[in-house]
Amino acid sequence: MPQTSPLTGMLVSSGYNQNQNQTKEEGLYYHDNTLVSGSLEALIHHLVPSMDYYPDVSMRIRKLAPKILQLLQEWTETFSYDFRDERMMRSLKELTQRLSSGDELYRKVVHQMIQVLIRKLTTLSQYEEALVKINATATDRLTVLKAKPQAIQRDMLSICNDPFTMAQQLTHIELERLSNIEPEEFIQAFEKKDLLDNDKSCFSDQKKASSLEAYVQWFNRLSFLVATEICMPVKKKQRARVMEFFIDVARECFNIGNFNSLMAIISGMNMSPVSRLKKTWSKVKTDKFDILEHQMDPSGNFYNYRTALRGATQRSRTANSTREKIVIPFFSLLIKDIYFLNEGCSNRMQNGHVNFEKFWEMAKRVSEFMVWKKVECPFEKDRKILQYLLTAPVFSEDTLYLASYESEGPENHMEKDRWKSLRL
Repeated sequence: MPQTSPLTGMLVSSGYNQNQNQTKEEGLYYHDNTLVSGSLEALIHHLVPSMDYYPDVSMRIRKLAPKILQLLQEWTETFSYDFRDERMMRSLKELTQRLSSGDELYRKVVHQMIQVLIRKLTTLSQYEEALVKINATATDRLTVLKAKPQAIQRDMLSICNDPFTMAQQLTHIELERLSNIEPEEFIQAFEKKDLLDNDKSCFSDQKKASSLEAYVQWFNRLSFLVATEICMPVKKKQRARVMEFFIDVARECFNIGNFNSLMAIISGMNMSPVSRLKKTWSKVKTDKFDILEHQMDPSGNFYNYRTALRGATQRSRTANSTREKIVIPFFSLLIKDIYFLNEGCSNRMQNGHVNFEKFWEMAKRVSEFMVWKKVECPFEKDRKILQYLLTAPVFSEDTLYLASYESEGPENHMEKDRWKSLRL
């Protein structure tokens, strides 16, 4: 999402007075020269030319065409996934054909815009197809493991025992998945039909992208993969070694600025089937893990994490290398923040005006995310490690508990009852 809206100049009060903080102009209210509220009708009147402005239709089209094309370029570049729907694409082509009719320069601009849009949508389709194949492979491997428990002997440490390399490969996956999330997905995730609007022409059945959902699923997969890798080994010494490895990976993720993988690893290590392995934990040096948990402590609305995130963001803004530009937020918390901002503030004010302050704030949050997702991963890819991270079998919660009880027997009646039920 662009840092500055192309409409900003149109939404600045022409009657702004340096000696006043608030001004009113034809039903639109401004504070410090920024539009904060107004009726939808006043906004439309402010932005849309009337016959008084352009009495001649042909003249109106000639004067409006450059601005409409600029708006369409912004729309197709920033909210390209809107045009996955064939009806939207058809409407776009019909409109641009009318605008560019008889003008060679406009035709070239339109052609380039459509081609860029098609390439972007093609990339999205290819990404979604790749996710389907990856998920199918992971499912197949889990099926084989269930049928023949000894069929898959490899574990993560046999693939990679270097925490820094593993953190780099996790960052590859994070940035790839982030790069495919577009701002309209946030809107679609929280959208509610405004009861004041009676427009029946909206495409309520419009095809939506699933990149945001896929990213949330990746976090869950990584958490369960961590727990699986810890619970799989039969020997306590090996389990402790895996725990220490993940602690080091989490620390490297923190240093890189990959807070999402960091939190996924911590979540996996705090899952009950893992946390109950007291004999194993007694063999682990937990000082580094305690520090990481402190950084991601949820108390104070994740105060420590938010402080670290601000530091990483500041580093990114002044970075001299791509490595220093990496900021991968704890995504679930970002979603939660935007959700509560959306739910906690009404779209309309009591007087019926559009609450522009709310939308400015939401745009600010999403715009910051859009900057983070554009960073290219500077680390070299390791296909073998990436393949393992994406397709290695992951235990369900029940299977994790069963493996945990087999490693360290149940200690109380509740655990014994659960163990018996799992073995049936």
